[in-house]
This record gives sequence, structure tokens and C-alpha cells, in this order.
Amino acid sequence: MRIPSLLAVGLLSATLLMFGASPASAHPMPHSVVLLDVHDTSVTAALELPVTDLRTAAGSTDPAAVRSYLTAHLRPVTTDGRPWTVTVGDVALREAEQTSTGPYQELTASATLTPPAGADVRHFTLRYDAIVHQVVTHVVLVAVRRDWAAGRTAGAAAVGTIQIDIRSMTVPPLTVDLGEGSAWRGFAAMVKLGGEHILTGTDHLLFLLILLLPAPLLAARGRWRSTVRPRTAVTRIGRTTLAFTAGHSIALAVSALTRVEFPAWPVEAFIAASILVGAVHAIRPLFPGREALVAGVFGLGHGMAFSFTLAEMRLSTGQLALSLLGFNLGIELVQLLLVALALPGLLVVARLRIGPALRITVAAITATAATGWLADRLGASNPVARAADSAGSHPTAVLALLAASAVAAGLWAARTHRRENGVSAAGQRRKTVRSGWVAWRWPASRSRSDGFRVSRTAVSTASRSPDSASRSRT
Repeated sequence: MRIPSLLAVGLLSATLLMFGASPASAHPMPHSVVLLDVHDTSVTAALELPVTDLRTAAGSTDPAAVRSYLTAHLRPVTTDGRPWTVTVGDVALREAEQTSTGPYQELTASATLTPPAGADVRHFTLRYDAIVHQVVTHVVLVAVRRDWAAGRTAGAAAVGTIQIDIRSMTVPPLTVDLGEGSAWRGFAAMVKLGGEHILTGTDHLLFLLILLLPAPLLAARGRWRSTVRPRTAVTRIGRTTLAFTAGHSIALAVSALTRVEFPAWPVEAFIAASILVGAVHAIRPLFPGREALVAGVFGLGHGMAFSFTLAEMRLSTGQLALSLLGFNLGIELVQLLLVALALPGLLVVARLRIGPALRITVAAITATAATGWLADRLGASNPVARAADSAGSHPTAVLALLAASAVAAGLWAARTHRRENGVSAAGQRRKTVRSGWVAWRWPASRSRSDGFRVSRTAVSTASRSPDSASRSRT
């Protein structure tokens, strides 16, 4: 009976384990997340906690109670054991979703972690056991979201996980080692960030290109009429680009260094309006010859929008100064590349028969996108704005398209140049033949009348018989 009993117990245990494990694997519980933003003298932690587990562990989701609970369970210390100061800030509820768990409700909170004087902000021990101390299956993922000195400005890098040790039933602390940071890494990261910002910022790029579209044209009587010389067009494009650069650089520096906070929506709406004005100008000249001035004025608004990126990073004064230089340098390098790629196409299209129709079509599409953006940024969400925003998610395609247009324009210009040179050479040969005939008819040593008499004598002589001609020569 002992063996059947053991078999029964074994089968029952296996069945219970199978049915007991099935819900856990089919409906895994959401985990917590700690995202660290590393600054010069402190670390900011963005905490994300599932509400169901938090209510089980803390007994309440009241903001004041949650702040007290998190302060008690978030205890960073230096590598030699000295405690950091923890300040828990805003607490909010929101809907969230994880791949393995589906939608759920989570609580978000921000905490500022400040080390004691002289302590290293890049190396510390994180003691954090919120929820884990009560829900033994809970897991906390810890990652670095921003670390200027390490060159990280976007995208989270995993640091480690916090979970209960089932052997000791304790929650081990997590050792945080962020390595060595440097100003060079921060500067290089900001150059890259600036380039990515202008490349993926469809509105900034579209404003500049639409303003350059009529640069090779000459306005007359309220219409775009003939084309200007290529050198004049290049000069206009250079002035407009330089003015836009000056405008957004000044606004970016002033906004960032003074740490003045502007609401985002009026600035974004201003940018959409600037694109709309540029599109209308490409169809019908509104300010011909003053494109550089308009680009500089509108560039101020674009610079304010650029400053929002730096404001989110909460940089120290020294880091901010280097970031301004690097960020602006990245913007200008990519902007210069894009203008250089667009320049050949702009010059060639203006000289094609389909140029006016193509210009109006591009301007109309741009005006439609700008109108959608303007409505969206004033509070009216619409599919046009979403479609226009999606264009910024394909920077490689934009670069490839501009590069292809530059190559095509270069081939067209080379072919046209060879054709014109061929016609010119043929004309020069005909002119040379005519000049040689005239030189033979009228030698330089004689007057025109003398040459005419010589010609008549030669003709008369040639018309005589050979004997007469021979006697004449004798």
C-alpha cells in the first residue's frame, strides 16, 4: 500500500503543481521599474509600480501614504555605508501595459537621491524593497535612462534586477556601478543628439526646405516667373540657411542658459504656422528677396523648441554649456548635409518645364501637413498630423531620397553641359571656316577694295585658256 500511496501523492502533487503553475505562466504579474537619471550631484529615480501589488504591500494608494512608504523602502547608501538623502516628489496613477501581462494600472513617482558630501554619485548601493518585501514573486527592473557623462541621452541601459532571495527570504541590495564619466563623452553624445533631432524633426527640416524651394526663381507682378543665375540662387540659399541657423542658435542659447520655461504648445503651433507661411510663399511670392530675414525670425521659434530637449536633462551649468555647443554643432552639420543634398535638385527643377507644377505640388502637400500640425497643436487631433509625424521615423529614406535627387540632378546638368558644349563647338568650327575664307579672300596686308580687284584678276585669269594664262604669267 505504501507504493500506491506514494504514487497517489505524487500524482496529486504533480496535478496541483501543474494547475498551480498554469495561471502564473498564463497570467504573469507586472513588474516594477526604476529608471535612473544621473546628474552631477544627484540621481533622479522614476518609479513605476503596479497598483494591485502596491495595494497589497502598502495597504493604500493615497499619495501621502505612498510617499511615506516609498521613503521607507528606498534607501541608497554609499559604497562605505553612508546613507543618501531621499525626497519623493509627485505621485500619479496611469494606465500601462507590458508585453507579457497586458494592460493594467500603475502608480508613478519621482524621487531625488542625493549623496552625502564628497560621495561618488556614479558608484553606490541601492536598497529598494518596495512591494518585494510582501509579494515574494515580484521583480524590480533597474535601468539608467539618462547619463550625460557616460554619453547616454536616450534609451534605457539595464543595471540589474531586485528580487527576493528564496533561500534566505531577504531582498539583497543592488550594487550600482556606472563606470567613469567624462565631459568628452557628454559632448559627443550631444553632437549626435543634435543631428538626430534635426533629422527626425520633420517640421524643422520641412520649414527650411520649403523656404529654399523658390530660391532659384525671380518674382515679378506677384508671380514666380523666370529663373536667376545659379550663382545667385546659391547665394540666396546660403543666406537663408545662415539666417535660420543664427535665429535658432540665439533662441536656443538664451532659452537654455537662462532656464526660462515656455509652455510647449504655443511654440509648436508657431513652428507649424511658419511652415504654412513658407508653403504659401513657395506658391505665390509673399516676401520675395526677404527670405533670409523671415528665416531668421522664424528660426527663433524653432530654437525655443530645440531648448526643450536640453531642459528635460537637468544639466549643471558646465554640462549645459558644453551641451549647447555640441547640440548646435550636430544640428548644423546635419542641416548643412541636407541643404547640400537638396541644392542640386532645387537648381535643376527650377529650369525644367515641369518645375512650376512640381513646386506647387510640393508646396501644397507641405501646406496640408502644416495645417494638420497647427490644428493638432491647438488641440484638434487629426490623421494628417499623425501621418506627417510618421515621416520623421524614416530618416534613412529621407537621406536616400535627397541623395538620389542630387545624383539625378548632377547627371542632368552634366548631360546638358555636354550638349551645349557640342553645339558651341560646332558653331565655333563654322565660324572658324568662315573666318578662314574671309582671310583668304581679303589678306590683312591689302585693303578690301584691293582684295576685290585681286579676286577679279584671279577669276579672269582662271577663266582663260591654259596657254593664255601661261603667257600672262610670262
